[in-house]
Amino acid sequence: MRVKVIFYSAHGHTYRLAQAVAEGAGEVHGAEVEVLQVPELLPRETLEKCGDRKAREIFAQIAFAQPADMAKADAIIFGTPTRFGNMCVEMRYFLDQTCNLWAQNNFVGKVGSAFTSSSTQHGGQESTLITFYITLLHLGMIIVGLPYSEIRQTTMSEITGGSPYGSTSISGVSGSRMPSENELAMARFQGRHVATITAKLVNNKIN
Repeated sequence: MRVKVIFYSAHGHTYRLAQAVAEGAGEVHGAEVEVLQVPELLPRETLEKCGDRKAREIFAQIAFAQPADMAKADAIIFGTPTRFGNMCVEMRYFLDQTCNLWAQNNFVGKVGSAFTSSSTQHGGQESTLITFYITLLHLGMIIVGLPYSEIRQTTMSEITGGSPYGSTSISGVSGSRMPSENELAMARFQGRHVATITAKLVNNKIN
């Protein structure tokens, strides 16, 4: 059972969630988990002006995803920062390259899920995940979210991300807040949940 975690991260927050998602998926027996990143589109000069270069060095060793990687997977869990309530342009560009594979029904029946991060509590996390799933439905994928059996998303004792659509994190306007342990635990749960359901599908054990 092959699980791909494909992410784009500008400051490292979505990458940290991707790590946790992969950790959770890897706990499921038989899961072969691979973490891949989506290529950058902005010029290097622009990235340096934005101060992103140092953050990206943290995950510079991770291989870049290709559309063919999606066709080889049984489940794909996508990670993207929010951009005005939608996925980032880098992820949109990556998905737009799958048209030939889509035309061949390569994604029909695969499991799809998503997670995200934003600067503020109400920065479009839920709309980003919901609109992301529209693309996955067009590809013919089976959507898996983050059920309320993961009770951490009902936490009221701290500011935290998390929703039934997928795990999320809040970075703060300055970007100084990395994912909390509560948020990372939800990401691990999501990875484990997706891999568990995928294993049942692959082994034809859905009741």
